[in-house]
Amino acid sequence: MKTKLFNRTIKAIPAIIASIIFLATPQLKAQTIYRLSPGKDVAIKVLGSSNVHDWTMTSTKMESQGDFKFDGEQLQGLSGLSFSVDAKSLKSEHSGMDDRTYKAIKADQYPKITYKLSSAVISTIQKNKYLIKTKGELTITGVPQLISMDVTAVVNPDNSITCTGAEKIKLTDFKIQPPSFMLGAMKVANDLTIQYTLNYKK
Repeated sequence: MKTKLFNRTIKAIPAIIASIIFLATPQLKAQTIYRLSPGKDVAIKVLGSSNVHDWTMTSTKMESQGDFKFDGEQLQGLSGLSFSVDAKSLKSEHSGMDDRTYKAIKADQYPKITYKLSSAVISTIQKNKYLIKTKGELTITGVPQLISMDVTAVVNPDNSITCTGAEKIKLTDFKIQPPSFMLGAMKVANDLTIQYTLNYKK
């Protein structure tokens, strides 16, 4: 009888040890790679001005993914996010302006505009709505610049995540000379605003 009890005890030791290790190890929060999902509202816009009129260039041809971390239903973290857009997919209402813009940003030599997240701090605005204070590297014409952005993220009923925001940049920070048109009669301002609506799904 004692021998059987001893044998059962010996056999149970591995399971007991495994249980102790499991309980003692901090459990990782759920994290999932989300990718950019196309849609009619998903776009990036570049807004600028000149001495003649304001202008907008828009693209819907983008690629992006990131690790969104949840604790239950609560968004807790974001890491590993990358983003790229084809420079020549940015279009305005004037093809002539587009061509001059591509030349100014050296689109043939640097066909991608990219962004890579380096840090993110998340705070809750209300249920399923968050403010993400981010820092990351934006690269245009091969010139990287560290920028800070405030991103509003909404977790939708279908568990997709919609991120919106805007950030101001200067062309000269990326060694881009603001282009001019019509023999200098129209001069583009140095300041631009990048607006985005991005929808991510698992």
